Amino acid sequence: MDQVQFIICFSLLSFVQVAKCAVFCDVQAEDGHAVAKRQLEAETLMRVDLENRCQSLSEELDVPPQEMRESRHRQEQRIVEVDSGVRQDYEFKLAQALQDLRRQHDEQVCLYKEELEQTFQAKLDNAKVSSEINDKAMGAAREELQESRTRIESLGYQLSALQKQVAASEDRIRELEDILSAERDKHRRAIEGKEQEMAELRDRMNAQLSEYQELLDVKLALDMEINAYRKLLEGEEHRLKLSPSSSPQVTVSRISGSSSSRSSKRKRLQEEDRDLSEMGKGEEQLLVSEEATASGAVTISPTDMDGNAVTLNNESDQDQPLGNWRLKRQIDDGEEVIYKFSPKFVLKAGQSVTVWSADAGVAHSPPSDLLWKSQASWGTGSVIVTSLTNVDGEEVARRSVTKTQVEVENGDGNDEEITSSCLVLDGGNIPAFTGC
Repeated sequence: MDQVQFIICFSLLSFVQVAKCAVFCDVQAEDGHAVAKRQLEAETLMRVDLENRCQSLSEELDVPPQEMRESRHRQEQRIVEVDSGVRQDYEFKLAQALQDLRRQHDEQVCLYKEELEQTFQAKLDNAKVSSEINDKAMGAAREELQESRTRIESLGYQLSALQKQVAASEDRIRELEDILSAERDKHRRAIEGKEQEMAELRDRMNAQLSEYQELLDVKLALDMEINAYRKLLEGEEHRLKLSPSSSPQVTVSRISGSSSSRSSKRKRLQEEDRDLSEMGKGEEQLLVSEEATASGAVTISPTDMDGNAVTLNNESDQDQPLGNWRLKRQIDDGEEVIYKFSPKFVLKAGQSVTVWSADAGVAHSPPSDLLWKSQASWGTGSVIVTSLTNVDGEEVARRSVTKTQVEVENGDGNDEEITSSCLVLDGGNIPAFTGC
């Protein structure tokens, strides 16, 4: 609307200027008429002056009054005639000039009026078009402004709700942090107590293992002494030709010890027996000592003496991820062989997994049976150490086996029945030797 008013004001100013130009032309015409009047007055004054001069000359001339009067009368008539002719001619020319000026002025005014009307109409049309465009733009801007206000209000409500949620979340986070700190302190104290208890249990277990080893050494010495007395007795019976007593028994003892920093109870391990080889009239007693430790839910099963496989057991009620864990074996202080589990392998709760060597002849059947195609055998020897480490390189389970051969001589080379006995470790009880 301001633009339209500006255009109308500009058109009115243009029209006023044109009108002023027309008035100026009229003023110029009137000025020309006034100039003509002034020229007429000047001519009249000149005529009066001439008359006065004529009168003065006539008085100077010394002529008869009658002639002077006649001459004067003739001169006056001539002056009147000349004056009337000049005035009529001047008035006619003046009237014609005024008519020409009026006609030119009227034509120019008409032309100016037509141009002004055309210009005014064109500007008015442009102003109407501009006004319509501005009205449409203003309507669109108003609608957009209304939508923006509505959107701003909705965003303001959302911001308030989110601020309330953030405040509530911060309060909840603070509460949870306090609870977490309390629980962390509680668990830290509990872990410290458990660690202290496990250290005490580990010390007791090591002491008991040492005691068990001593008892086993005493047992072996007693067995050898008994065998010696038995051979002496058989010799005496043979010499005296008495009925032979029952064949002596040679025992193979296997010692198993296990410790776990995860549990406060000692595990009872009962181990398998091993065959003995006969050499001529003498016999070799194979003593196998096996010790296992575990700091987590996964333990290593008793060692396969043929070197075909290694078995891991998950004795907990939760799944244990073994991704990128390493299973190692070392034979007689030699180079370690290492098997690495796949990144996504998980040992289910209460389940076991066996890693077979390539020469074992077992097919690959995950997740219970895994085939190590690049390794022919796990290896066997006098000292076998098997360990399991996690991704951080920490050892979580370990089992070591030591083989010792004891040679025992027989009296007459009779076939002897070979039996095995198992040493059972249970808490603080005294070990009992029982036939397996």
